[in-house]
Order: sequence, then structure tokens, then C-alpha cells
Amino acid sequence: MHVREDEAGGDADAVEVLRPEAAGRFVFASPHSGVVYPADFGADPGLPEASLRSAEDALVDRLIAPGVVHGAVLVLGRIARAWVDLNRAPGDLDPALVEGIDAPASPRAAAGYGVVPRLTGDGRPLYRRRLARAEVEARLARVHAPYHAALAAEMIAARSRCGEAVLVDWHSMPARAAAAVGGARGPDVVLGDRHGAACGAELTRRLRTEFEALGWRVALNRPYAGGWTTQRWGRPDEGFHAVQVELNRALYWDEARRRPGPGWGRTEKGVARVIARLLAPTA
Repeated sequence: MHVREDEAGGDADAVEVLRPEAAGRFVFASPHSGVVYPADFGADPGLPEASLRSAEDALVDRLIAPGVVHGAVLVLGRIARAWVDLNRAPGDLDPALVEGIDAPASPRAAAGYGVVPRLTGDGRPLYRRRLARAEVEARLARVHAPYHAALAAEMIAARSRCGEAVLVDWHSMPARAAAAVGGARGPDVVLGDRHGAACGAELTRRLRTEFEALGWRVALNRPYAGGWTTQRWGRPDEGFHAVQVELNRALYWDEARRRPGPGWGRTEKGVARVIARLLAPTA
């Protein structure tokens, strides 16, 4: 049995928290599996739906759902990543999109992928207009702030219960991004621990071992070493550990047709097995 909550304080659809009756030290997050596109989005109406939705971490929330059964709290972003990217710092703004900004806050913002993206996941412009600074700040207040407030509350509670909190931040990567790493398809999983700074080495080793036991290829920190959330919560000296997991969509998702691919069932069972072993009481 678990408790399902729609957190107050921002957009009612911004974040969903699934909490088991006997929660432990693990918090699972999925910031990019949201499929709610607010009515005031104002994106280019000529964008194909496939492009508009190309940045979604499709079905990652479903893949990690077994975590609740094994004692992990789930924190799930419900608003689409194209509207606000929950794995970016709130100040990571792009002057090419947002009025009143003098310079990009980061290389990713300059490339069109700041906290409010300028481009779709497949590289098309999201808007035919620039956004007012006030509009962007309102989005952050409605969605970004409540999501991270909920995540912070669960991490602090987990550390209070268990002496430490472990965040596993779950994502998916396009097959083309994985292939760019090398090989015909590239890695099936990328583990990002900020090059060892965000968590104890044992956590990364255990995850790598469990994924490799499925026969999956695992890469470390390339091309994803962990985003803003991993950086923010990867503070082992304070009892907060964080690791980012990127699943290759080629494992389970048909990106052209935007539906589960032939590997869905095998991937669902595989991720469930990794989660069960990671959260096993004797682990």
C-alpha cells in the first residue's frame, strides 16, 4: 500500500509523490516523464506532435513504479519537459528565448536547452516568439519550485529516518545520443555520478553490476555525468547520495511511432529486477 499525493503550493499537476507505508533511504525521481502540456504553452502551432514531445522520457515513470513496492519514495514530474526542464537550475536562462537576459547562464542554455527550452528534443524551435521574463518566472513558480520542494522534503525525511538518503534520478536517452558514444547502438545504460563526486562508489558499482547482469552495456558519466539535480543532491559528506540513470530508449521505445517497442516487456522486467535487488533489505 502507498500514499499518492498531488503536492500543493504550485500547479496541481506539477508533481506527484508516491510514498510507501514503510519508506527507507531511497528516493526515486523522474523529472522528465511528464505528459501534461499547459494550455498557455504558446508553442509553435505548426510543430509536429512527435517533435513537440521528443524530449519526454517516455514511460520512465512506469518503469520505476516497482520502487514503491520495495520501499522507495517516487517523486514524479507531471508537466512536460518542453514547458519547463526540472533537471536545470532555475536561473539557467537563454537570452535567445527570454527577454531581459544579457547572457546565457550555461552552455546548455546557449544551445537552446535551458530551464525553459528554446528547442525541441529533436532540435526544432519551440516558439515563434520570445518569452517575457515574467512569463518564465511564473512557470518556474508553478512547476519547478514545487517539484524541487517535494524532492527536498523526501530527501531530508529519508536522511532523518535512515541516517542517509539516496537519490536515483531516472531518465531515458534517445538512441542517437547513445549511438554517438560508440558502437552500433552505444550503451544501454549510462550511470552519472559526477565522476565519483555525487555518491559513494559502492552505489555506482552495484547499479553497474545489476544492469550488466541483464546483459546490458553500461557506460559511466559519458555522455551524461548527471544534471542539476544530481549536482544539487550529490553531497555524500552530508549524508546525501545521488546518481543519474539514463536508459537507452532503443531498449523499449519505438521513437518513430511513439509507442512501446518490441523490447518493452523485457525492459520492464529487467528494470524491476534491478530495483528489487538494489532495494533488497539485505543489500
